[in-house]
Amino acid sequence: MANFLEGMYSWVSFIPRISKTNLVEIVIIAVLLYEVLTWIMNTRAWTLLKGIVVILLFYVFAYVFRLDNIFWILNKIATPAVTMAIVIFQPELRKALEQLGSKNPFTGILTFDDGRDNSAFTEKTINEVVKATFEMAKVKTGALMVIERGDSLKEIERTGIEVGAIVSSQLLINIFEHNTPLHDGAVVIRGNRVAAATCYLPLSDNMTISKDLGTRHRAALGVSEVSDSVTIVVSEETGRVTVALEGGLKRILDADGLRSVLAGVKQSEEEGSRFRLLKGRRKNEGKATK
Repeated sequence: MANFLEGMYSWVSFIPRISKTNLVEIVIIAVLLYEVLTWIMNTRAWTLLKGIVVILLFYVFAYVFRLDNIFWILNKIATPAVTMAIVIFQPELRKALEQLGSKNPFTGILTFDDGRDNSAFTEKTINEVVKATFEMAKVKTGALMVIERGDSLKEIERTGIEVGAIVSSQLLINIFEHNTPLHDGAVVIRGNRVAAATCYLPLSDNMTISKDLGTRHRAALGVSEVSDSVTIVVSEETGRVTVALEGGLKRILDADGLRSVLAGVKQSEEEGSRFRLLKGRRKNEGKATK
């Protein structure tokens, strides 16, 4: 037993002591990592990060299996690739630095929140969106409504005017009414709220799109190519209803068809909130046992 204790003591003695300075450094590094990851999640840089992870895995694969030629090529293109990434994402990097200088860096950290409105995309919201869509389709009022799912649309939301109102058919119809201040552009819907209006969407470069489709459809397709959002388009010329999802366009013939598409959004919202509910239950159970 004495030998065992002596061995444990000698092993523990090799562990470096953590000073107060080390703790401060750990906290600073954690804060910086949190801020960087939060920024990445709210911009197109998230797609870039996933691509970098794939390249790094391939890099490790080439090193482990001694694929010398591939390893040499990857080493040669590493530096210009970093430069290209900085040039491509220069607007996002500039915006991140501007936000860093204009806000309190501890606000988001202390709240441990991702900045999203956590109100649920409910059945009532679905009914209001469906009602507004086909009311506008009857009178051929052009509309463009983007419904956020897993990928953040904060970057697109910043291009418009903040609304923050509960979704209702009357509100959506009034927004897209001709000659109103907010009718031009897209509406972003997050949960059961209209987050912003008059938002600009990225246009798709897909050359296979029918020439009969206008800018609204190309914009709806463009945002579906860079996010998992669901976008509803009402044609001003024909009154047709189209949904853009996962880089494709789908014609919607009636209210039931649109309702079934939006039910998938509701299901993804419920699945995303399961972790929060489970966490809340465990917390309440812990309080009850005290």
